[in-house]
Amino acid sequence: MGLIEMTTPPDDRSFRREMATAYRSGWHFIDLVTAIPHSGDSLMVTVFGEPVVVTRDEDGDVRAYRCLRRPRGAPQPVRCAIRYGMIFVNLDQRDHQLAESASSVAPRTISATPRSA
Repeated sequence: MGLIEMTTPPDDRSFRREMATAYRSGWHFIDLVTAIPHSGDSLMVTVFGEPVVVTRDEDGDVRAYRCLRRPRGAPQPVRCAIRYGMIFVNLDQRDHQLAESASSVAPRTISATPRSA
């Protein structure tokens, strides 16, 4: 019989870092749009250890912002989309920068909820 080589599992910190890197670039379900039905409503969630605020603005659009922990750091916009009444966010900065550079206008949130008149 041949010799079986054993590998040691990664430590917890490097495993979490690798998992965050692997899954960070996708779209992640946050909640249903019914969780923030009115203008000014918001949710605070944690996505891969990062605090994210999802809010409904005055126009009824749903927006998401990463809460930066540095001094004087303004909330950073995060890609946000509504599909089938569900809120999704994408934290990958590379994707966000590509979306911004592809269009001279800031990307609009796609909303599946009707606006009240």
